[in-house]
This record gives sequence, structure tokens and C-alpha cells, in this order.
Amino acid sequence: MVFKRALGSLGVGGPIVDTVLDRGPVRPGGEVRGQVRLRGGGSGCDIEHLALELVARVETGPGGEEHEGGVVFDRLRLSGGFRLDAREYRDIPFTIHIPWETPLTELSGQPLGADLGVRAELAARGAKDHGDPEQLIVRPLPVQEAVLGALGRLGFGLIAADLRLGRIAGTGQKLPFHQEFELTPAPRYIHDMNEIALTLLTGPDGMEAVLEADKRGRLSPRPSTPHKPLPGGPDAPGRHTVSHEGLEHRDWTGEVDSWIQALIQARGARTAPTARAGAVAAGVAGATAAGAVGGVVAAGLGDALGNLGRLGNLRKLGNLQRLAGLQGSECARPEEGNQG
Repeated sequence: MVFKRALGSLGVGGPIVDTVLDRGPVRPGGEVRGQVRLRGGGSGCDIEHLALELVARVETGPGGEEHEGGVVFDRLRLSGGFRLDAREYRDIPFTIHIPWETPLTELSGQPLGADLGVRAELAARGAKDHGDPEQLIVRPLPVQEAVLGALGRLGFGLIAADLRLGRIAGTGQKLPFHQEFELTPAPRYIHDMNEIALTLLTGPDGMEAVLEADKRGRLSPRPSTPHKPLPGGPDAPGRHTVSHEGLEHRDWTGEVDSWIQALIQARGARTAPTARAGAVAAGVAGATAAGAVGGVVAAGLGDALGNLGRLGNLRKLGNLQRLAGLQGSECARPEEGNQG
């Protein structure tokens, strides 16, 4: 048994904690199982509480600064007070339901750069400390695959999928941050936009897709407005609501293309290509053939729909029809103030 680290703030010779997850990826709205493993220190210790936290590395500044220690976006209280004797080993199983808006960490087998984890919090002797986070792998829901796959087939290229602190006005967003996909335009739209930003906010009933054209990203200068809300309400151009049901019966390529055209028309003017956009035009075609470049999916989003036709009834995926609350195993109970 390997424990990752002692809890320094609880004193020398204090308890040691590790979080172990059952291996395998999860989808937004799904559940994660595992164990918190405790080992007593040199003397007995009265534990005040044991909890689990979902944490994410989130950009909080215009230069890509990250929130120190990560942003906690959900929490599960596993246990109240108990005695942990000296050198005692104790394993506490758990089941934690992750929020529907949990960001994606992989797409078409490629890492997206989003860093999520599950970590234990132990309180004893009037102090709190955290174990090292265990990496959480999150793959897209079918509705997310449908939209991203359509963009790939249209020729859009994925540059980044960053996590940004702040909420998008006019949406039902619940988490304190959102995942923003930055994409280079398809060749047919190279003269209409420099890039687009896409956010996919999923819930138990469906998904809100938020598109914005010419959002300045990492490849062009951007003013210091990382928390700027997108204009308009839920009916504004670039806002679309999609159900989880009937995905296999829709023409996703045509539908998403109509979203892009409506977004361009709403802008009311054509945007002259920048030097970057012109250079990207040739790169998009090459990246489409290459699939993935340097660990980042670039114009290879079409692979995201590879198994959509075999999904059948989406209820078989589990947890798609109920909101992911923080419910634990029989030994766990939610702490007040949890995300719904």
C-alpha cells in the first residue's frame, strides 16, 4: 500500500491519507467510485470530519494565470468524527456523482489539457489538510460528441479547451467556471471570422451550446476581460438548446453549419482575415488529415462521432435522466451547501 503524503498541517507523525479511484473514464452527470485510505500516525488522533472535493485547475487572469490550489466545484462529506488509532489502517469507500457541467478532459482519445481531480480533506486537531488529488478522466456525452464531431467534419480546428472562471450571462450555468473550446474557422468561413469560442453546458435534460465569433484567444492579443459575459440572452444568435434524445436522427453537420451561418449573419459585417487566419487556412486542411498534432486535437473532431450510431437508447449510459447530486455510499452523506 502506497500513501501519497502525510498531512503536514496536522503535525509531525499525524495521519496519512490517499484517494484511490476505480479506474476508467466517466461522463458528465455520471458517478465515480473509490476509496479513501487512512493510516494512523505515531499516536491516536480524533478525526473531526473526512470529506471529498472535486477540484479543477482554472484560469483566473488574462495571461492564463491559474487559481492557486485549484477551484473546488463540488464536495462530499464522507464521515463525521471518529477515532483513528496509531498505525491503524482504515479504508472508506465512496460514490460521488459529478456535476453535469464537469469539463471534458479527453476527446477522441486525445487529452484536452483540462486538469481535474478528486482529493480528500481531513480535519483534526482544529486544522484541515488535503491529500494529493487523484486524476479524474472525463469523456464527452453523446450530445457533446454530436456538436464537436459536426464542427470537425465542417473543417473547424480545435486549438484549446481552457477552463475559465466566471459565469456566462443568460444561461443556466451552475459551476463557477466553464470550459471554452477555441476553434479556428473552417476554410469556407476563413474570411468571415478569425476564430470562434464554444461552450457546452450540459444538464439532465439536454445541453446549451454557446457560440461566439472572433473571440480573441491565445493566438491573438486579448484585453484583460476574462470574466466578460457574452452578450444577449438565451434567444440571442449563438445560443442553442439541444436534447439528449433523438441524436442519431438529426443531421448534425447541417444543423451546426446553420448555427455558424446565423452567427455570421447576426454580426452584420464580414471580417477581413488576419495574418494568423490566413496562415491557419492551410493548416486546417493538413490537420484534418493528421487528426491530432502535438497532443491537441486539431480539426480531428469528426472522430468524436465514431460510435454515435451504436449508442441506441441513451438511458443505457446511466445517470442521464437525473441531476447529479452529491450522494455517497451508505457510509457517506452530503454536506450542506452542495452543488445540485
